[in-house]
Amino acid sequence: SPDEGWQVYTSAQAPDGKCLCTAVIPVQGTCSRDLRSHQLRQLMEKVQNISQSMEVLDLRTYRDLQYVRNTESLMKGLDSRLKVASESQKSLNAKSFQELKDKMTELLPLTPVLDQYKSDTRLIVHLKEEVRNLSGLLLAIQEEMGAYDYEELQQRVLTLEARLHACMQKLGCGKLTGVSNPITIRASGSRFGSWMTDTMTPSADSRVWYMDGYYKGRRVLEFRTLNDFVTGQNFVQHLLPHPWAGTGHVVFNGSLYYNKYQSNIAVKYHFRSRSVLVQRSLAGAGYNNTFPYSWGGFSDIDFMVDENGLWAVYTTNQNAGNIVVSRVDPQTLEVLRSWDTGYPKRSAGESFMICGTLYVTNSHLAGAKIYFAYYTNTSSYEYTDIPFHNQYSHISMLDYNPRERVLYTWNNGHQVIYNVTLFHVIKTSGEL
Repeated sequence: SPDEGWQVYTSAQAPDGKCLCTAVIPVQGTCSRDLRSHQLRQLMEKVQNISQSMEVLDLRTYRDLQYVRNTESLMKGLDSRLKVASESQKSLNAKSFQELKDKMTELLPLTPVLDQYKSDTRLIVHLKEEVRNLSGLLLAIQEEMGAYDYEELQQRVLTLEARLHACMQKLGCGKLTGVSNPITIRASGSRFGSWMTDTMTPSADSRVWYMDGYYKGRRVLEFRTLNDFVTGQNFVQHLLPHPWAGTGHVVFNGSLYYNKYQSNIAVKYHFRSRSVLVQRSLAGAGYNNTFPYSWGGFSDIDFMVDENGLWAVYTTNQNAGNIVVSRVDPQTLEVLRSWDTGYPKRSAGESFMICGTLYVTNSHLAGAKIYFAYYTNTSSYEYTDIPFHNQYSHISMLDYNPRERVLYTWNNGHQVIYNVTLFHVIKTSGEL
């Protein structure tokens, strides 16, 4: 239903490479129309109801037992007085009679307790019957599950994978709460460079682009798959019409966005047509090592893509060297809106965007951490303390890929990825 809500707390990768996702899934979902899922849900609800009933019984029994223990001395006293009264009626004067009445009054609350015990006895009989029903239901589900052959089970798994993939596509944005240990994909090239996959194309497109060096370069290698990239085979070469500056390039929807060497011009190069579709100056943006990251390398202008689209990170004289974040139209390269973060770019090791938030590391060397976050949706910032393991001690490129939800890094001649942990609270509507 439109009110259906998914809450995904973390998405990360386990040491064995499996994807991990901690989620609170809505009770009513696509699977609710499946007979076995319906039976299992009923079973879970019954187990929950029985557990709650047993807890209530336990608490009530403990409370009532305490009351019975407290009234035990009263009952013994009353029994003694009744024996005396029955043996010698003459001793039962008005005062003694009143005392007996008072003791009886003190015991009156015991009556509803005993009635509750009778009710609890009936409830226990009912719970025993429910347990028998659950055992039968479990046996029926087990027999039904055992009726599937391998091909049908495989088809059901494929269907589930498709639904899970659709769910991942609908995952809302989240706040970065952690970065995994680095996973080294390959060691190749010089100390500085850039590598990436497309941030927008379908997952079936697994091409990898590789750009060695940080200035005057024109050669872009396109590998067919990540496997080919690891082995260094099955690639084609693109020769850019204009050389690049820095390592802040990004591939978005089949095009490469990069900074033209010795200028503040943004270039959009289309791989399929092997041509420049558009180029535009970023007004006032520093270039040629005027406002680089702490590692230098002509890293004045850094393009990046997140769930919200294309961004350019740079700085200007007007901003006194502080990082400027600009939303950029991917078709025209026109700046749509800009934010002054107030963070000095020369003090930043690298930066990346996730869900409209700019995250900045405090160094490009060993000991770096994610130190600063700027939220464009609220035009506010905070200082963070997210550990970031810089394994090879010199990062010259760091970019987030929203399609894969990983960080791509060039670290001292090593191509490395990091998984990220995001905190999500999202809503979905319609069928997954």
